[in-house]
Amino acid sequence: MSFRKGLLIGLGFAAVIAAAAVTYERYDTKTLKRTIRRDAVLCGVNKGLPGFSTPDDKGNWSGFDVDFCRAVAAAIFNDPNKVKFVPLDANERFKELQSRKVDILSRNSTWSMSRETGYELYFPAVAYYDGQGFMAPASRKVETALELDGSKVCVQEGTTTLLNLADFFRTNNMKYQEVKFGKLDEVVSAYKNGQCDTFTADASQLYALRQTLGKPGDHVILPDLISKEPLAPVVRQRDDDWMMIVKWTLYAMINAEELGITSINIDEALKSKKPDVMRLVGTEGAYGEELGLPKDWAARIIRHVGNYGEIYDRNVGKLGIPRGLNQLWNAGGIQYAPPIR
Repeated sequence: MSFRKGLLIGLGFAAVIAAAAVTYERYDTKTLKRTIRRDAVLCGVNKGLPGFSTPDDKGNWSGFDVDFCRAVAAAIFNDPNKVKFVPLDANERFKELQSRKVDILSRNSTWSMSRETGYELYFPAVAYYDGQGFMAPASRKVETALELDGSKVCVQEGTTTLLNLADFFRTNNMKYQEVKFGKLDEVVSAYKNGQCDTFTADASQLYALRQTLGKPGDHVILPDLISKEPLAPVVRQRDDDWMMIVKWTLYAMINAEELGITSINIDEALKSKKPDVMRLVGTEGAYGEELGLPKDWAARIIRHVGNYGEIYDRNVGKLGIPRGLNQLWNAGGIQYAPPIR
């Protein structure tokens, strides 16, 4: 190879690297820096789903997804109240995240391949293992989903629910009629008004929405789950520093529950000489600094918001949903966090 040819190849390779660097810089959102300058985390949530994200008449938000965003704020600011909640419809949630209207989605969103590749998003870790189910009036005396042949099914557009519904009925050679709407409150209203005789959604959502019906006991949630619905927080791609903070916020809460560290005994945990406890609460190692946070980042989360079990019990637990797969791995479930070490 001549010197000139080698030089041209080298220059061409350098140009590709430079272009890649420019592209990365253009897309790198620097979310942590902007969040600190703003002094608040912008969190996209469901407009109203009991147990997960619900505002009261004064605009104060509560729920499992809400508490997760408060945990991220606690890790960064040592203040769980430095969060601004942005209610989003299912159809707009991913686009609003892409356009930077929010820093994170904590909004009962199912992790799927097409959502990561099509929207250029990351689902850092599963916060809640769910599955799609069915609710029907108790008067129908239906006991399983296989008895739903010929049903009129209320379902929300723009969700994986619609696709799973079609797959289930086709697989089982059953017929049904879709009654679909763009907004969740429209779906609920249609079910209430008898426009359909079955309602399908994530099981957690069904349990939550049943509480909003006039007589919750008049409606049954069938035991069948027809899909895997791993619900996860969502962030933009090419923003790895922010993604790491979101992911390890969840893992810190799961590890805290496994180690028996709660919002009540966190001060005692800070005195512990157990290596795994010391690494979690920041009295040993520099794990917080590696995330761009203080050493006590996880202790802040636990003190202000609690461990995973505490958050689950005070929000989802009140809906009467069995914890099931969301139990820790050593208690019969599959919630499992990598170690901090």
